Amino acid sequence: MFKNEYEIASYIDHTFLKAYASVDDLKKLCEQARNMKVKMVAINPAWVEFCKNELKDTDIHVGAAIGFPLGQNTIETKYFETMDAIKKGADEIDYVINISNVKDNKYDLVKEEMQKIVSLCKENDVISKVIFENCYLNKEEIVKLSLIAKEVQPDFIKTSTGFGSGNATFEDVKLMLNNCGNVYVKAAGGIKDFTTFKKMIDLGVKRIGTSSGIQIINEFLNRK
Repeated sequence: MFKNEYEIASYIDHTFLKAYASVDDLKKLCEQARNMKVKMVAINPAWVEFCKNELKDTDIHVGAAIGFPLGQNTIETKYFETMDAIKKGADEIDYVINISNVKDNKYDLVKEEMQKIVSLCKENDVISKVIFENCYLNKEEIVKLSLIAKEVQPDFIKTSTGFGSGNATFEDVKLMLNNCGNVYVKAAGGIKDFTTFKKMIDLGVKRIGTSSGIQIINEFLNRK
């Protein structure tokens, strides 16, 4: 399926979202991203300007994690955080929904939040990704969120933050793909090997969030 390592890298959001991130960690992340030619670096908002500068001579996007990792911010806070990240140079926004609203059946608030953040991203020509955090949801809730996304039209819906109690699963990805219309699906959380990576892509996933991109690419190269 894959012709070379750069084709693999084009699916990867190279991720470093640790609380203890240092300048050296982020320099290393950006250097690795340049060497692999990944699609995006996924970082916390405080590092957007830094990474934008580090990657200024590349086509690699800078992606900000918004409302991360719990999603328990007000709509107004997430909106401001998104706007601030965009002003500082973010090319992509990955935001976490308010899972409590889902559990309380307040899908009107989930939709309102999605509409506001997605609209802001569209106005600024920025890619939007909506993180469901599927490990805390049942199948019916995943379907309902996928259908809301089908209506609102973010660029992507995403399985996980990688900080929850569970990671991306093939079953959940299929459920999302079957209900989100033409919205793309991003899988993230626990994708650490080429076999899992390839199966996700084969299912129809268009982006993979992982901190194991180097290992995945090396595994591919060792199989050739």
